[in-house]
Amino acid sequence: MRKIRIDPITRLEGHGKIEIFLNDDGSVANAYFQVPELRGFEKFAEGRAVEEMPRITSRICGVCPEAHMTAAAKACDAVYGVELPPTAAKLRELQYSAFVAGDHTTHFYALAGPDFVMGPTADPATRNILGIIGKVGLDLGKAVIQMRLWTHEVAGTLGGKPVTPVNAIPGGMSKGLDTEEQKRFIEIGEFMVDFSKTTFKLFEDVVLKNSDYVKLITSDGYTHKTYNMGLVDENNHTNYYDGMIRVTGPDGKEHGKYEPKEYAEWIEERVETWSYLKFPYLKKIGWKGFVDGIDSGVYKATPLSRCNAADGMSTPLAQAEYEKMYETLGGKPVDHTLATHWARIIEIMNASERFLELIHDPDIIGPDYRVIPTETPSEGVATVEAPRGTLTHHYITDDNGIVKSANLIVGTTNNHAAICMSIAKAAKEIIKPGKEVTEGDLNMIEMAFRAYDPCLACATHALGRMPLEVTIRDSSGNPVSVIRR
Repeated sequence: MRKIRIDPITRLEGHGKIEIFLNDDGSVANAYFQVPELRGFEKFAEGRAVEEMPRITSRICGVCPEAHMTAAAKACDAVYGVELPPTAAKLRELQYSAFVAGDHTTHFYALAGPDFVMGPTADPATRNILGIIGKVGLDLGKAVIQMRLWTHEVAGTLGGKPVTPVNAIPGGMSKGLDTEEQKRFIEIGEFMVDFSKTTFKLFEDVVLKNSDYVKLITSDGYTHKTYNMGLVDENNHTNYYDGMIRVTGPDGKEHGKYEPKEYAEWIEERVETWSYLKFPYLKKIGWKGFVDGIDSGVYKATPLSRCNAADGMSTPLAQAEYEKMYETLGGKPVDHTLATHWARIIEIMNASERFLELIHDPDIIGPDYRVIPTETPSEGVATVEAPRGTLTHHYITDDNGIVKSANLIVGTTNNHAAICMSIAKAAKEIIKPGKEVTEGDLNMIEMAFRAYDPCLACATHALGRMPLEVTIRDSSGNPVSVIRR
């Protein structure tokens, strides 16, 4: 059996590889998405004071520090049984909205965009952010940099530094907002909304007006009918900071809706020997393997999944784009993996509009941005929507607030089974007997995982037994023997 290896896979955070196994006739027998790194932050948490968790987990990586900081702070609130004052909750959501919009901007333009703006099979030397700027112009390139700079400025102002901020704490925030900072944030929020409009114009001109791209997005090789998960507010509209977790089926009907503290009744985790990344699945359905369908417990928790799981968006401009996506793609649910990029820019708009709403809220400025916890600590669970998926933190402490155990189910982990399925299906669609496998073909297989925006630093918790291959070579570089585990 012949093997094709993509190692390392590109345009993601962390380290991973794809191994594709071919039958004798050249068709794909199977493909595996392997994560060969282990971080194990759940074990690092044990023995720490629980109030340290927002500071520790924000440093897991620089891609989504606010997601971990915010989830950890909310879990600490639950551990101590505290209710946040309105100013504290709105400041947290304000900062989080800027983070979601900025993080999605990075992925859309730097990681996913090159495949569409430059073309899936374009020269790798131009299939990058610099190629995009060269094609669409310096003005857009400057706007992308400004979007990233200004959303980081929000984190720096509130959190002390633009990356890995440390201001969300048990009971609220460590710092409030003054009137001068509010004026500056209004300017930032107005720019964010304008930038979102520019992004939709680019998407319309480059992707939607290209029939080949639309055909690629809706092709069977990038389609999976699974369950969808997302955090929703009281109106079943998408929310990134707070709410209940809603799960809908491949048929679009609601499978369940639960509070974050009930997650263990709905989600089970399993391991495979070939990856350090766990495989969560819907507990009430059960694990049926890497298969689609209503009888399979596989689910997705992506920007597209959030749109599928919700009844709409919470802001008007994002709602209009939400309706346009479903009208164009044939109604809900949309099961096309590459349409996740479309949902991602809808969320850029939604988060930007929400930021602008919050910065004008009278409660956003006030002295009551923290309460001091007084209850004896015990156990707490909290969930936010990280850009790449639903993120849950669960801490159990002793009476002194020292963490006895911690469990993190992160966005990429939720999507792990679906990522593996998407890679295998894309490989089988693209690699055919008698057809030469090109670099462009391999990139199109990578596009299957890239749509999920995987971030592997915080996701690797399972201590599995990874395959190991050691090749011993002589002084000329010729293989002498190969040892395999």
